[in-house]
Amino acid sequence: MEPGYYQDLSNDDYHKGPGISKSQLDLINKSPALFQWSKAAPEDEEKKSALNIGDAVHAILLEPHRFGEQYVIAPECDRRTKAGKQQWEEFEASVTGQTILTADEGRKVQLIRESVMAHPHARWLVEAEGDAEASIYWKEQSTGLLARCRPDKTIPSLGWIADVKTTADMDRFARSVYDYRYHVQDPFYCDGYEAHFGEQPSAFVFLVVSTSIDCGKYPVRIFTLDQQAKAVGRDTYLQDMATYAECIRTGEWSGLETLSLPYWAKELR
Repeated sequence: MEPGYYQDLSNDDYHKGPGISKSQLDLINKSPALFQWSKAAPEDEEKKSALNIGDAVHAILLEPHRFGEQYVIAPECDRRTKAGKQQWEEFEASVTGQTILTADEGRKVQLIRESVMAHPHARWLVEAEGDAEASIYWKEQSTGLLARCRPDKTIPSLGWIADVKTTADMDRFARSVYDYRYHVQDPFYCDGYEAHFGEQPSAFVFLVVSTSIDCGKYPVRIFTLDQQAKAVGRDTYLQDMATYAECIRTGEWSGLETLSLPYWAKELR
């Protein structure tokens, strides 16, 4: 895979292909051996195909064609009755491999989309001319190794990158930024963007949608990170890249992880 901007690369080819990604750097940060484990460990195909509300929301917002191809909403029917059983059997016969959303799940996903579209800036992000799931490959500057990222939406004409996140608790999203290393994702993606387009994006935003109701509605917020968070994230991913490069050089992938007591246990002493 050569460095470049790929608009038609399938999600499966992207994840199975070469280059180090942010999610793989997350594993290396925990333990380099986890990077190797993730490539070799068997997947439970039955569990893998289980409903992922986050993916359904992503698809209905940014890839409605994929939502129509991969998801189907079941009818409301009482399968305890003869008529309900027949209706369900007819529905199942019409399904050709799509993930089935229950009527309640389908209603929830559609309401979340309508909630996003009610937010003027979020609606603009969804409707703006751009590329959903385009892949960027580049030679990471500090190591010379191939890196990759796949922004949820890239708007090259304006220099914007948007990433859709779902959360069960909007008030705790700030904590999620650290827990899931979104502060690492931002500069990693931005540096990949710069490597291809020649300049840093003018904005990297998180379009965050709650999957839990607050006052009868699904909250929608748009966040950017401050410069301090971005700087910490960049330093962190560069350290992870250095670890990755050293593992490749030596052929040694450490699997030892160190645990510490929680802060409150230390204070008891």
